[in-house]
Amino acid sequence: MEIHELDKTLSDTFHILDENLEAYEPRLEVREVGTISYVGPGTVRVVGLRGVKSDELIRFPGDRLGMAFNVHQKETGVVLLDESEGLQAGDEVRRTGRVLDIPVGEELLGRVVDGLGRPLDDLGVIRSEKRLPVERPAPPIMDRLPVTVPLQTGLKVVDALIPIGRGQRELIIGDRQTGKTAIAIDAMINQKQGDVICIYCAAGKRASAVARVVADLRERGAMGYSIIVTSTEEDPPGLQFITPYAATTMGEYFMEQGRDVLVVFDDLTRHARAYRELSLLLRRPPGREAYPGDIFYIHSRLLERFTHLGEELGGGSLSALPIIETEAQNISAYIPTNLISITDGQVYLSPELFQKGILPAVEVGRSVSRVGGKTQLLAYRAVAGDLRLSYSQFEELETFARFGTQLDEETRRTLERGRRVREILKQPQYQPMSVAEQVAALVAVNEGVFDSLETGKIGEAEKKVRQAVSSEIPALCEKIEKGEKISQEDIASIKEVAEKAVGRVE
Repeated sequence: MEIHELDKTLSDTFHILDENLEAYEPRLEVREVGTISYVGPGTVRVVGLRGVKSDELIRFPGDRLGMAFNVHQKETGVVLLDESEGLQAGDEVRRTGRVLDIPVGEELLGRVVDGLGRPLDDLGVIRSEKRLPVERPAPPIMDRLPVTVPLQTGLKVVDALIPIGRGQRELIIGDRQTGKTAIAIDAMINQKQGDVICIYCAAGKRASAVARVVADLRERGAMGYSIIVTSTEEDPPGLQFITPYAATTMGEYFMEQGRDVLVVFDDLTRHARAYRELSLLLRRPPGREAYPGDIFYIHSRLLERFTHLGEELGGGSLSALPIIETEAQNISAYIPTNLISITDGQVYLSPELFQKGILPAVEVGRSVSRVGGKTQLLAYRAVAGDLRLSYSQFEELETFARFGTQLDEETRRTLERGRRVREILKQPQYQPMSVAEQVAALVAVNEGVFDSLETGKIGEAEKKVRQAVSSEIPALCEKIEKGEKISQEDIASIKEVAEKAVGRVE
């Protein structure tokens, strides 16, 4: 090669190098690294993370995750979201620079995930394009609308006497094994023909109980519009603690798209215990019943996120059915009273009614909806307006009547009618009813259609009445479903059809 050709080649090479150097931008990735100083059950103390933020995601060896919980100048208390096995003092940990967040979106529908959005159902990876923080501020007052649209549960005793609206927080409270979860699952199944997305959040429950709920929802075709977010009692307390907030964030995504969402928390008693466990492990001072002083705040900041948004924000709603377990019917215990004061009413389940076979075991006298009739369809107001008061009076009168045998005729009639109302309010599990069927049954009992029947035959007669009304007067049923007001002529039509159906039973 000649000298001038070599010079040209070198010149071209240096020119290319100069261009690449000009285009080069140094990218230095600065990572703050800390060291584990103590490993405890479900918690870790770390030194060296001077810039760490509250609720920041921390990465441990083995790709395990934790969340910064206690942020102090010298030491950071981290709650583990994965198992602590294999971690030891001296291990390096890294900041991620982002607060705890989870995937959200349509891809989660029909899936079973944990509190971090990781799939638990062997249906593959969830490829969601959007993530949102687990902890989010509640919507301001001016962004909210009054709760006026009903959330139908399909249960006569709830929809007629303790109505729930979209955007409301209605507590389900009672002793263990009284049917609390059954009411919530029936409400989810009842949304099958509607436009409500359902999220079932199990915090600290047994894995077998969650699996049974998933199987029931799948069997009844409810998983297509549902998300199951679960952390079992075997999971670290940190994961149990964040699970309800994660479920709420998933629901908020759909609410902000203008859709209606129902979230079931099963149950917040276990959630409070998980937080108590974390707090005691992190040496936070205990207060009443060994719960930390901010135990009220963990539930208030969760449930304040539930609301009905204004039309300019899409008009979506986020409704909550939190479940809480009492001990020996003690609703004045610390956690139950906290939640009663936060929510907009409660459905109280009585163990005595459950043992008598009156299911669902809702004690009407102790149950209340603070939103009230504003969310009820007009047909209910026409047939159930005085039913709640008269039924409560019947329960008191029945108790009083046990002490004496001499009852006047009017008292006997009141007792007989009350017993028939109680039979009508009974309902098998997993059989939610449409609005028209519920109204037909209530009209029939109010108008005395079942008065001639023995109480043992009322269940069969009610079924005949519902079938007859649906087949013989479909136009009136459609009117009821649309929320239109029914007249005395409509009530007379239902009564006439019901009397014919009951005559076939007799």
